Amino acid sequence: MAEGLLGGILGEEDEKSDIEASAALAGAEAFASAVAAKLAGNDPEVARKTVEFLSKQSQLLDTQNEHLKDEHAARLHFLQGQAREVDIRRFGLRLRVGFQLFLVLVATGIGAAAILMVRDAVTSRQVVVEPFRIPSTLAAHGTDGAIAASGLLDELGRLQDATRSTSAARGLTGAWSGDIKLDVPETGISLGEISRLLRERFGHDVRIDGDLVGTPAGGLALTVRGNGVPPKTFEGSAADLRKLTVAAAEYVYSKSQPARWASYLNTHGRYEESIAFCKSAIGSAEPADRATLLTRWAVALENSGGSVREALGLERAAVKLQPDNWIAHNNVQNDLMFLADEEGAWKAGNEMRQVAGGRPGRAPEPYYQNWDYLTWNLTPWLESTVADAEANAGAGSGVISAGPNIADIELRLHDPEAADLALRTATQDPDDLPGNALTHHVRGRMAMESGDFATAVVELDAYGLAFANPAVSTQNPGYQCWIAPAEEAAGHPDKADALLKSTGTFVECYRFRADILDGRGNWPGAQKAYAEAVAIAPDLPAAYYSWGVALARHGDLVGAEAKLNDANKRGPHWADPLKAWGDVLLKQGNRKEALAKYDEALKYAPNWKQLKEAREATAKQKL
Repeated sequence: MAEGLLGGILGEEDEKSDIEASAALAGAEAFASAVAAKLAGNDPEVARKTVEFLSKQSQLLDTQNEHLKDEHAARLHFLQGQAREVDIRRFGLRLRVGFQLFLVLVATGIGAAAILMVRDAVTSRQVVVEPFRIPSTLAAHGTDGAIAASGLLDELGRLQDATRSTSAARGLTGAWSGDIKLDVPETGISLGEISRLLRERFGHDVRIDGDLVGTPAGGLALTVRGNGVPPKTFEGSAADLRKLTVAAAEYVYSKSQPARWASYLNTHGRYEESIAFCKSAIGSAEPADRATLLTRWAVALENSGGSVREALGLERAAVKLQPDNWIAHNNVQNDLMFLADEEGAWKAGNEMRQVAGGRPGRAPEPYYQNWDYLTWNLTPWLESTVADAEANAGAGSGVISAGPNIADIELRLHDPEAADLALRTATQDPDDLPGNALTHHVRGRMAMESGDFATAVVELDAYGLAFANPAVSTQNPGYQCWIAPAEEAAGHPDKADALLKSTGTFVECYRFRADILDGRGNWPGAQKAYAEAVAIAPDLPAAYYSWGVALARHGDLVGAEAKLNDANKRGPHWADPLKAWGDVLLKQGNRKEALAKYDEALKYAPNWKQLKEAREATAKQKL
């Protein structure tokens, strides 16, 4: 573009020069003609010479004109060359600036990578297993150091996968989530080697090595050691390498991740080992693990039939030691529920929410499960349980595997198909005693809803037998109350009465007792039982709901509406009181208000068949 502009300018200048030269030449010729004409009248010789002179001048002008043309072409070529040189210099400058920017970007990238490597090194909490040292006699039989170390590594991975622990949610076990790896020394210097050296210098990795040697008696001796893992030797016969590896892996796991090891012991019913381990490990554990070890100790104590009040003291000590230990907050609520202080559990849940800075806040959602259970806050309870299951291989991180818990909540949402699917797709674990018991509980309630009372009794009685085990009874306090309505419906009133007398002062037991008395025609006794259920825990919605439904059955629609309103205030996200309230409004002839209650209830139980049918029927009446 610059060249075209320059050429245009030069062309204009040369054209001007040519015009001027032509004008000069024409003027000279005219002048010569005029002079010659003038002199011709005086002296012909002078005229002739004058003409010759002027002709020569004309030729000189012609020559100068040709020179000007040649000079214009040369000058134009020179200026065009200068323009190209300017373009080349400009391109070179851009190239140099671009190259410099590239170098800056490369340097920045290298610097960022270096910062990330240092940061990863400083925050690293991996467990790195080095190849073991073995004698040549064992190596000759096909066993080398890498194979022996890989066996330990495999067992560590198995222990990791078999551990259900809420500690993972706090990031305490990140080193065990795919970060356990075999470290074989590399040749030369590489980024991986630099990263390893940085982790060794600045990180918090646990590096494990060991020896595998033969014993004088012809057996094997496996020794493991590491930073923070005192050396320990495990001996056995030559055929016991597998057993030795398992024992060594458990030892390394317990020393490297004490909180998760205690969870593993509890999950697999090794409660006495868990109590002994927690007692011995608390003093030397990292501060972040001490509160968690107290909670694991409390769980093992409860599940082995120990004092729940003592366990509650351990949980409260954990909260005092670490105010944001949400596991301990959750377990305090569970212990209070087991002690039939459901109102106290509700208050403890509110205190936890305040410590967390509100909800949502700093406390992860799964730790609100007890408060959600008490207030029938079912959707958040379900969502947090499903999320926990998805983040922990489908089993969840709690003491009870996620499948039965999800089925329990789905059935409370009146979605028996979803509940059945959750049970059929649940991870099977024979060691999960409370989870397997809860499966019977859910199936019994499903049978109750379908009117199959015989099956309901069989399933709920199976739950009752399992409930005798402390590992089950401490996990779902109050769930045994549901057996009584099934026995009553199946025609076993004596069993229903006996069970309700032995279950304790739970809201569920009192409201079911009231329902049973009402069904037997004892309305005054039923009303007294409903009032007692409300008095046990006035901030919980369930007793108000059952009382309201009973009042509606007896035609007291105003009283029913008042109780259902009370239930809704205490459990605003529970569909059942809203649906019952809509039924009452419909009986009062308030179809528009009834339809609004049904619509609100559908927000919290979108798959409730009877609710949908009631809503559709009301909508048709309105039309």
